[in-house]
Amino acid sequence: MNRRTFFKAGAAGLALTTLKPYSIVFAQPAARKVGLIGTGWYGKSALLRLLQIDPAEVVAICDVDRKMVAEAAELISTRQASKKKPRIYSDYRQMLAQEKFDIVHIATPDHWHTLPAIAAMKAGADLYLEKPISTDVVEGQSLVAAANKYNRVVQVNMQRRSTPHLIEAKNNIIREGKLGKIGMVEMYCYYHMRAGGVRPDQQPPADLDYEMWTGPAPMRPYNSMVHPRGWRGFMEYSNGIVGDMCVHMLDMVRFLMDLGWPKRISSAGGSFFNPGSTANIPDTQTATFEYDDLTLIWQHRAWGSEPDPKYPWGATLYGDKGTLKASVMGYDFIPRGGGEAIRKDVAYEYDKYPEDRTEKDLERHVAQPMRIHWKNLLECIQTRSQPVSNIEQGYISASSCILANMALKLGRTLAFDPQKGIIPGDDQANALLARPYRQPWIHPTPDTV
Repeated sequence: MNRRTFFKAGAAGLALTTLKPYSIVFAQPAARKVGLIGTGWYGKSALLRLLQIDPAEVVAICDVDRKMVAEAAELISTRQASKKKPRIYSDYRQMLAQEKFDIVHIATPDHWHTLPAIAAMKAGADLYLEKPISTDVVEGQSLVAAANKYNRVVQVNMQRRSTPHLIEAKNNIIREGKLGKIGMVEMYCYYHMRAGGVRPDQQPPADLDYEMWTGPAPMRPYNSMVHPRGWRGFMEYSNGIVGDMCVHMLDMVRFLMDLGWPKRISSAGGSFFNPGSTANIPDTQTATFEYDDLTLIWQHRAWGSEPDPKYPWGATLYGDKGTLKASVMGYDFIPRGGGEAIRKDVAYEYDKYPEDRTEKDLERHVAQPMRIHWKNLLECIQTRSQPVSNIEQGYISASSCILANMALKLGRTLAFDPQKGIIPGDDQANALLARPYRQPWIHPTPDTV
C-alpha cells in the first residue's frame, strides 16, 4: 500500500460501530503472551488492569532504565497468575527478535511510540498503544499503514471511549437530543502541568542508557527534570500539554459527537507564566478546531483557578437546549430554561478489585475504563475487528493536536487535507509534518513500514 492509496482508503474501513462497554472475553486455549515496552507509570498502570481481567502471561518486558525495569518485573510477578518474573530486555529490537507475543503494550515516552509499535506489528503482535500515538503526523500515517499492511488490531489507550458515564452521556443526553443543536465546545485544563524552576544539566544516572532513551529525538544534555516522567515538559519528546491533555478531551468530544477531522486549526500561546523554566513546552495556549457548523476551543493555563472546581480538566458542550459538562470524573447536564438537571459520577470497583485502592500511582478513576478498554481489545483480537479506540481514531486526535502546535509555531491557521495527508499550498507547514530523526534512526513513512 503506497501513501496515496492509503489516504484514498480514508477512515471508512475503520469506522466505529459500537457504543457500549464490552463485557465478553472469548475463551482462549492458552494464556496470551504479552510484552511491555516502557515500564514507567502507565506501562504498569494499564498492564496491571489486563492482569485483573484475563489470565494473560507477561513473558517479557523492556526498558532502558535498569532499575525501573527490575522493579516492574518484581511487581508483575506478584500480580500475574503464574507468579513468574518476566524476562528483562534493554533493547526492544532484541526482545521482539527473541520472543513471540500475542499482544505488545507500548508505554514509552511519546517520541518512542512509533518505531517499537511498527516493529511489534511486523513481528505479528497486536497492540495496546499509549496516547498520543505519535509526535508528528507522518509517524501517525505510518502507524495506520502498518496496522493495515500487517492486519494488526491496535487499541489506543484513550480510555474516554470506554468510560461508562461518558458512554451514557453520549447515548442518553446527546443522542436523545437533550442538548439540541450543539454550536460550540470548550475544552480545558487548568492544572499546572509544566514544571517550574531551573535545574542544571548533569551526568545521566548509572542505571539509565541515556543514548537509547533519547533514540530518534535530538540529543540534549541529561537533566533530572526529564526522567522519569518529566519528559512531557519538553517538546523534544512530546507535544506539550496539547499533546498530553487536549488529545484526551478532543478525542472525548469527537467520540461524543461522532466527529472526524477538523477543517481548520489555529493556535496561540507561549511560555508566559514561568518563562525561565528548564522545561520548554507552552504553559499558556489556546487552540481552535473548526468544523462546518461547530467550533471546538481548547485552553490550558497556569494562571488563576478553574471556573468550575468540579471541572479542572474537561469539556463543556453548549447546545440550544442545554449544556453538558463532561470529564473523567463525571458529567452534568443543565437544561436551558428550567427542567431536570442530570448528574453522573465516575464509578469505582473496589469491591471487585480491592488492589485498586492501594496500588501506587494508579489513577483510580480510570481503572474501570481501562479494564473495559482491554476487554474490548481482547474481543476484537478474536474477531479481527476494529476496537473502540482504533489506530485511525488515534491518528486523527493526535495529528489534530500536532497541527495545533504547528499552527502556533507558524503563526497561522492550517487546513489539513486528510485524503492527501498534506496541507495544500503550504510547503513550510508540510516540512513540519515529519520531525527530523537523529542518526542512525530512520523516520518511517507509509511507503516504508
